Amino acid sequence: MTDAPEDVRTPTPDGPVRAISLLSGGLDSILATRVVQDQGVDVLAVHFITPFFGDDKRGREDEVVAYYRDAFGIRARIVDVSEAYLDVLAEPRYGYGKNFNPCIDCKIFLLRQAVEILHAEGARFLVTGEVLGQRPMSQRRDAMNAVAKHSGARDILLRPLSALNLPITAAERNGWVDRNRLYGFQGRTRKPQLALAEKLGITEFPTPAGGCRLTDPALGARVRRYFETVPPADRRPDDVRLVLVGRPFRLPGGSWFTLGRNQAENRVVERLARPGDEIVRAAGPPGPLGVLRPSGDPDDRARAAAVLLRYCPRAGPGTRVAFGPGVDRPERVVDPAEVDRAGIDAWRF
Repeated sequence: MTDAPEDVRTPTPDGPVRAISLLSGGLDSILATRVVQDQGVDVLAVHFITPFFGDDKRGREDEVVAYYRDAFGIRARIVDVSEAYLDVLAEPRYGYGKNFNPCIDCKIFLLRQAVEILHAEGARFLVTGEVLGQRPMSQRRDAMNAVAKHSGARDILLRPLSALNLPITAAERNGWVDRNRLYGFQGRTRKPQLALAEKLGITEFPTPAGGCRLTDPALGARVRRYFETVPPADRRPDDVRLVLVGRPFRLPGGSWFTLGRNQAENRVVERLARPGDEIVRAAGPPGPLGVLRPSGDPDDRARAAAVLLRYCPRAGPGTRVAFGPGVDRPERVVDPAEVDRAGIDAWRF
């Protein structure tokens, strides 16, 4: 994390009052956006995505934008910040949470990204759905102050759900929003948010389940190992995505190989394939589907075949494995390498 930028000067462009909100997709950010929008501010809600949060929106951005528009009356934009986020994750100034989650540095990073969009859009202030005291790491008062300071957004950052418990910001001081129509939510209870949702006519909204995958102990451990074993110059968001799903392996030749554990994961794994990858399946019996991202070592195909058959209960003696650009278009059929179970387990990532 680099040193804090200078605080953004309060922008005062001519024309209508515009704001940029950070839309996580949960109820709090939806409410914060609507509270400001319902005061007549033109709000663009930005939904940032990385392999660790929001990644299910990749490839269906238009559908997601339409959902926020139709369900909540919110103008949204999906912004992929995956490449830059890997640098944040490698060396967070404020460290990690319980697992591999750099929550404070994450918020600083996303606000800096939002500041750039603010300037590009001619907006005047930023909006987040943070609630004082709701999250133990990133929504303590000291953490929220640090986020505002090190993002450079201190005076232009409005947190409308907890604004009455926080210092007045430029948006309130300049009359762009009415402070009397903001809120003083605090703590972990969800009752005030649910009451506000009902008041605003929001009856259906995303559940808080899911969230950042870095907070998951198993997935966080995988990503930590990835950062410990892969040099910075070789780290790629697409490789991280393979590490985060199903059963991932790093084969001795350097290839990445991921297997689905069920039909749903098979579909996810197949969608992760990019040009140059190979779809892998047993030639005959049904079973797991895998994606091989070859490193150039030809022996990794036979190793991947051995891995797949290890998890294919219906495979029998002599079963071979098909590799190709698609499930229905195999390029080659490969005999599996002779590898014992301990060897395969050693490749698990």
